[in-house]
Amino acid sequence: MTSLLDTTVLIDALRGRPAAQRIKLLRRSGEDVPYVCAINIEELVRGLRAGEEAPLGRFLDGLKLAPIRRDDAERAGAWRRDYAARGVTLSPADCLIAAAAAGIGARLITGHPKDFPMGEITVEHWPVGA
Repeated sequence: MTSLLDTTVLIDALRGRPAAQRIKLLRRSGEDVPYVCAINIEELVRGLRAGEEAPLGRFLDGLKLAPIRRDDAERAGAWRRDYAARGVTLSPADCLIAAAAAGIGARLITGHPKDFPMGEITVEHWPVGA
């Protein structure tokens, strides 16, 4: 199985919350390959606290990077357009993260499943802080 970790999960892991252990178990099992995408990395760097740069680098070195290709960007734009037509506002970042997950055939692990209503992806909820 392949998983793309959303920024909420990554923040929890970096701050030593239970998500860190859950990610370690994914990696050790050999059955799951944890990924991030460029959007996650940008969000993490934007919110870094003093002294977190080195730990972030080491943490990211242990994860794979999912590409965001043209078809992923088109998928993200279509989701935003289609949901907006129904009165639902989705963020560009969340749509691109979801599209990156779909592009590599991964489930998306997040602390905010309501941000990812797209039926084309599997979303797994890891509650924030838990």
